[in-house]
Amino acid sequence: MKNIVYLCIAFFWFHFTSAQTSEAAVKLLDEVSENIAAFENLSFDFSYVLENRQEKIKQETSGTVTVEGSRYKLMYLGAEQLFDGEKTYTVVPENEEITISSPEEGEDFGINPSKLLNFYKEGYDYQWDIKQNVLGRTIQFVKLIPSNENKEVSYLLLGIDVLKKSIYRLIEIGANGTRTTLTLSNQLTNISLATDFFKFDASSYPNYYINN
Repeated sequence: MKNIVYLCIAFFWFHFTSAQTSEAAVKLLDEVSENIAAFENLSFDFSYVLENRQEKIKQETSGTVTVEGSRYKLMYLGAEQLFDGEKTYTVVPENEEITISSPEEGEDFGINPSKLLNFYKEGYDYQWDIKQNVLGRTIQFVKLIPSNENKEVSYLLLGIDVLKKSIYRLIEIGANGTRTTLTLSNQLTNISLATDFFKFDASSYPNYYINN
């Protein structure tokens, strides 16, 4: 009987503490979302590392992103990707080629940059995870577990700068053992942008082949 009582206490305590940590995770994510929503625009540099130790694969790249609402301009791998709110334009200088596509077709970045800042709002269960000190910054990780069965993603770890209420790092753990790490740096907010910053101008690429 005592063992049953202890098991019941342990069971309810586990669920109670789990609920508390889940609530704390949701609260922190809500604070981040509200903070980001208050900015007119945002720009940041990023590093992107894809690694699968079992397959001995490691790919690294870096770039920069400017986001305003749903619009964004992304510079990476020597290419530029622009979304003006309706169409995605991918400019590859090396090939002198431009591809114009719908937003869904143009999401080659893994996560659409404009969605990176709020993708976690739907489709995940949350758990409080580890806290780290990164160069004097307190980074709290929240574990995001897909609510529905996902054959490609086991879970995500979203690192939050506790003081600034901003995203510092996103780690995706794939079901096949692949680990993808996206780290944000040099974040700037409410910067002055030209009125045509997110506008595609075909005349700027006179000799380029346009794949529409």
